[in-house]
Amino acid sequence: MHEGVLDGGITGYDQIVENEADVVEVADLIYSKQGLGKVRLVIAVHKDSPYQTVEDLNGKRIATELPNIVRKFLQARGINAHVEYSWGSTEAKVPELVDAIADLTETGATLLANNLRIIETILESNAKLIASKQAWADEWKRNKLIQIAVMLQGALLAQQKVGIKLNVNSENLNRVLSILPAMRQPTISRLAEEGWYAVEAIVDEHLVRNLIPRLKQAGACDIVEYPLNKVVP
Repeated sequence: MHEGVLDGGITGYDQIVENEADVVEVADLIYSKQGLGKVRLVIAVHKDSPYQTVEDLNGKRIATELPNIVRKFLQARGINAHVEYSWGSTEAKVPELVDAIADLTETGATLLANNLRIIETILESNAKLIASKQAWADEWKRNKLIQIAVMLQGALLAQQKVGIKLNVNSENLNRVLSILPAMRQPTISRLAEEGWYAVEAIVDEHLVRNLIPRLKQAGACDIVEYPLNKVVP
């Protein structure tokens, strides 16, 4: 990308740092299967290892798929360790082949499953939309990349939200509105039937399981939850 062969792409921040890529970071794309969206590059050792701090790894062997980042980190801390590129399953190399590993983790579950414990975090990373400097300098390409960023971020935000529609009579309207969150304010429309209103809002998906019973109890009826394709603030 930094050579200008491609105009844009998606990669992790860790890869930008590892390759010292001279690119424009257009947008953060925070997403993941676990929902956290960010990963950490950590140094981990076997759970029974005597090493408690990164300084204890002076003169030791460390395996990683991001050797440039790890070497620079250790040099900055005054630590002289042998850092080697890791081919294959990095977690399985401790303690027989190396003393420690530096690996990306989101929840730490894989490290824990391999009897490893974290002693240091080097950096945090997430996916990014990037552009070559040549493309960013071109107004047409820059505008296209910005449009792509808006649509991608809108799709990612939509994964975290759902729409809620409901009907409520005037007697219970304020009670329902008092417990109904929204990105700004709920939309309220009069129904053909006198004294009844339709209410619509966009809410965080993880709130729905507790929210819908509360809305029902507050007097809402005909409650509909629906998925979203894009949410562009």
